[in-house]
Amino acid sequence: MNMLIFGPNGSGKGTQGALIKKKFNVLHIETGVIFRDNIKKNTDLGNRAKIFIDRGELVPDEITVPMILNRLQEKDCENGWLLDGFPRNLAQAEALANALNEAGIKLNYVIEIVLAREIAKKRIMGRRICAVDNNHPNNIFIDPIKPLQKDGKLYCRVCGSDQLGVRADDQDETAIDKRHNIYYDRKTGTLAAVDYFRGLTNPIEVDGEPGVEEVSKSLLARLS
Repeated sequence: MNMLIFGPNGSGKGTQGALIKKKFNVLHIETGVIFRDNIKKNTDLGNRAKIFIDRGELVPDEITVPMILNRLQEKDCENGWLLDGFPRNLAQAEALANALNEAGIKLNYVIEIVLAREIAKKRIMGRRICAVDNNHPNNIFIDPIKPLQKDGKLYCRVCGSDQLGVRADDQDETAIDKRHNIYYDRKTGTLAAVDYFRGLTNPIEVDGEPGVEEVSKSLLARLS
């Protein structure tokens, strides 16, 4: 089963992707990892991508798409894959669809986790990172995972640590807005890519506002 997953920063896309991977025994592929692996292995595409990355520029689609396609054709993807982080815009969606078609690779589902922009932003800014284990979920704006509070101080809801911090980029409203401007753009941005793939394969749309368990239950039921 081959899938694309979309959702704005703050929607819990990574968490749901991990659950899908476990449930269906498919590979969860993130484009950032593909770039790093190619650069580390000194592949031709990796070396070409590194030139743009070192300049702080976006890697052109004519490098990115073949790199992704190569990864999807590796042996460990035979049971299926979940591609996360690509495409980010309409042009990339069209390029990826053409590449998959030419390679004879079928896309079974396109998943969209729907979340209002302001809620997504609050969730990003509400993250609190546990110094003991940064996988302990704490968020001051999500009721099921709110940190514990005592005498005006916050404590990790999982381990009780009083060492809760924030990531600088989670508090950078300008950076958050910039990423969300791209995602929520229905003309040429990421939501335009989602709409494009809706017409090509089975679309699954789930509400990202409820808690993780509720979203997971709804999503996995649609995939079963």
